Amino acid sequence: MSAGALVLTACSGPAQESEIEGTTSVNVGWNEPFRSTNNLTANGNATANANIVYLTTSFFNYYDGDLNLAKNEEFGSYEVVSEDPFTVKYTVNEGVTWSDGTPVDAADMILFWGAQNDMFDTVAGGDVPTDADGNAEVPAGEVYFDSSSPAMNQITTFPEIGDDGRSVTYVYDSPRSDWEVSMNQPSPVAAHVVGKIALGVEDPTEAKAAVEDAFENNDAEALAKIADTWTNAFNFTSLPDDPDLYLSYGPYVISDYVENQYLTLTRNESFNWGPEPKVDSITIRYTEDPLASVTALQNGEVDLIAPQSSVDVLATLDGIDGVSYTTAPEGTYEHVDLTFDNGGPFDPATYGGDAEKARLVREAFLKTIPRQEIIEKLIQPLQEDAKTRDSFLFVPGSPGYDEVAAGSGADAWAEVDIAGAQALLAQAGVATPVDVRFLYGKSNVRRANEYQLIAASAAQAGFNVIDNGDDTWGSILGNGTYDAALFGWQSTNTFILNAEANYITGGQNNYGGYSNPEVDALWAEVGTNTDSAREVELATQIEQKLNADAFGVNIFQFPGVVAHRDVLQGVSTIALSPTIFWNYWDWEISASDSLDAPSASESE
Repeated sequence: MSAGALVLTACSGPAQESEIEGTTSVNVGWNEPFRSTNNLTANGNATANANIVYLTTSFFNYYDGDLNLAKNEEFGSYEVVSEDPFTVKYTVNEGVTWSDGTPVDAADMILFWGAQNDMFDTVAGGDVPTDADGNAEVPAGEVYFDSSSPAMNQITTFPEIGDDGRSVTYVYDSPRSDWEVSMNQPSPVAAHVVGKIALGVEDPTEAKAAVEDAFENNDAEALAKIADTWTNAFNFTSLPDDPDLYLSYGPYVISDYVENQYLTLTRNESFNWGPEPKVDSITIRYTEDPLASVTALQNGEVDLIAPQSSVDVLATLDGIDGVSYTTAPEGTYEHVDLTFDNGGPFDPATYGGDAEKARLVREAFLKTIPRQEIIEKLIQPLQEDAKTRDSFLFVPGSPGYDEVAAGSGADAWAEVDIAGAQALLAQAGVATPVDVRFLYGKSNVRRANEYQLIAASAAQAGFNVIDNGDDTWGSILGNGTYDAALFGWQSTNTFILNAEANYITGGQNNYGGYSNPEVDALWAEVGTNTDSAREVELATQIEQKLNADAFGVNIFQFPGVVAHRDVLQGVSTIALSPTIFWNYWDWEISASDSLDAPSASESE
């Protein structure tokens, strides 16, 4: 995914007593385990990973509590040096290093650019399968970086390196309206480590030079090894033996990780190029059960949680002394996407290439999704004024939402229309029942309930909705084994280009294989447009085509809840990733409170 792309959204642990007198620790409950330090890959593109990457890397800019883009000039600087051609220079300050002491510099920024630029790939992403762990299985000698950024694809000349190797200058073929968030960090993984693992170059300076040379010369032999390392080597579900795989240049360094239980980060003592934390360590404790996370908070096993909201969660939080909580809509929204290219019921290839027949079947299925029933039964008990989300690109309540929603054609899915769905299937001439393999997070209670409501409704029209629920759904997306998927997108910035990779042909987040040249052309215009009124017009046209093509359907904006023990001060959240982690530097908890918490073994 690009730096500004949407991210996917989905407690046992070590004893919490500190071994160092006077140190402080915060324990955070989260619903999905970390799985990759490289959140730019398809496998790594998840909120659970983005949270850790935020705490272990540094950024040229970040969103503050009012969703204003704030520069981190302690870390580095960037400037537009030319409008024609559009040219941006990024410079990392002297003294910024990875946790092994190696400078963060141009090589890392070259790797960020090259790995997301499709011109270096020799095999298309759709032709690359993944294994059970989410690793890309690429034919020997082929180059495939499991990532793509529309912005980085606009930089087709090798960037200029300057300032003793601390700066790069990118020249865009076409301007990007979201350029300021398209490249906001040098890299989530170290270029010198990639060079060491992929090319066997031990010396960090020489390893970085080898990576730069491979991209500059488009050396396919070297790039094949670099791509395999960059894509797969940084995926892990417990602490690796090799610390190179989890180096940091942020405020914290990963220090421990036990699979499916907890991940601990400790303060990076050399870090002084950004907001410095007051807390010495943070442990993320994993449980998918929202009520279990509330119980952990009540018992003092965790200090901060942002669980999936439910009536039971709110009622339980109401009765806990020493705990405060807030509720508000989140930046994440629930939706159903369909698969266009897997030989299933929504793929034209199933009907001899008849695109219209496949479209009729997709439209029929979407007409059966009980959006209002889901809202009334599952969401309004948590947020009385909850309504369906009727735009792919705009958050409800934001400027442009009402206008786009009204003209997008989303009213086609406003109410369940069983008779209409049956008529469309009859028009398509397909035999019923039509099997639809449905993917969702099986242990997620709300999504399991949504699946049941959708399956029951669709059955009335002639669809057999098969339960393909899986707790590893994030690594399954895009592998072709399902026909419809229920999951959430969380925004990482405020530009509608944030969603481009979901809908363009070959887009990093376009898991269903959707392709419409007219939509691609509209996105290309959005990319260079700076007129807000024109953006609304373009967004409306894009959404009209998505709805006409029966791409999928949006359901609701997540009702959010954030709860913390009162001994933890400075907690805040924003509607963008990394939500509750955005202001880690404000977190403060007394050493005595940190040390007095019970060990997690008491809750097992």
